[in-house]
Amino acid sequence: MSVNQVYINATSAFFPNDPVSNDEMEEYLGYIDGRPSKSKKIVLRNNGIVNRYYALDKNGKSTHTNAQMTALAVRELFKDDPEGLKEIELLSCGTSSPDQVMPSHGVMAHGWLPEAEGIEVVSPSGVCCAGMHAIKFAYLAIKSGEVKKAVATGSERFSGLLVSDVFEEEAQKLKEMEENPFIAFQKDFLRWMLSDGASAFLMSDQPNPDGLSLRIDWIEGVSYANEMETCMYMGGEKQENGTLKGFMDYTPEEIMNKSIFSIKQDITLLSNNIVHLGGKKIKEIMDKKGLSADDVDYFLPHISSDFFKSKIYDLVEYYGGGIPYEKWFINLYTVGNVGAASVYLMINELFHSGRLKKGERLLLLVPESARFSYMYAMLTVV
Repeated sequence: MSVNQVYINATSAFFPNDPVSNDEMEEYLGYIDGRPSKSKKIVLRNNGIVNRYYALDKNGKSTHTNAQMTALAVRELFKDDPEGLKEIELLSCGTSSPDQVMPSHGVMAHGWLPEAEGIEVVSPSGVCCAGMHAIKFAYLAIKSGEVKKAVATGSERFSGLLVSDVFEEEAQKLKEMEENPFIAFQKDFLRWMLSDGASAFLMSDQPNPDGLSLRIDWIEGVSYANEMETCMYMGGEKQENGTLKGFMDYTPEEIMNKSIFSIKQDITLLSNNIVHLGGKKIKEIMDKKGLSADDVDYFLPHISSDFFKSKIYDLVEYYGGGIPYEKWFINLYTVGNVGAASVYLMINELFHSGRLKKGERLLLLVPESARFSYMYAMLTVV
């Protein structure tokens, strides 16, 4: 049985409103307990981010939903050919911040695209890897011949979870930062890293007749949840024994007082494991496919903070022969950490940069700290 080649024919991005500088962040997100954050400067110094985007105005009011941003990114793919929306057979949408638990994020985005008519829609859940899972579902559908044209998206609207109102009930507890700064990093530090936005890929079984396309050579993933406990979570609370207690097992009062729906991360678990586990799988994949660092022209790693850049560099050198920084392409510093959309946004910016040449290869790495999952892919410029 023959299988199809799969190509990314077009890429797009949508960012809500104007970029927000470091000095403006709390004008949008608000102050916890009426005071500037004690962790903000430390986190920003480590993550290197200078701009990000919020689907908020300065009164903390939402300007866009996640589904709306996703649909606007999809529309951007077809700005020169609006009728092309009718040719989509599959919409595959990854996010970690849907606007609601039900219905799924994908069908809500589809609802903003009535021209797309009745099509198959899928919504991979998760965190940063959700965007790559969306690409892989579309990739497999096209590769198998089930569909000829698909759109994959990655998007996030974190800002609604970062506003001070979400944390106000814990304001007194956060005062403990003066005695125990670690508390700030458990529940406050992600406020200074996350960003809103959406990106979309048009994928098909044929390359563009004119201009460049990106052929997807392979996509692979791995989860280490079999050996690792939860690290990043929302809608639950981590227990002393390492298990996660979900929101359905809390009373409404507990949900408010414990800020169950704020995003939290176990920093110690993260820093001790996120890099070396990702490097381990790179080694396995490169060996299996007979590849070396010399076969990579561009390395696009999704990193949540500049803090991890040198650590990933050292690990890739240890496991795979090393990829020099001049081959790296990262836009974290100008767009922020957009979770499931981050790898899309890197590819989109590079695709439209004018730098790519036929035959060049792009290696993608997307780590997800939630319970330590990773996605990898190789693209070739054609």
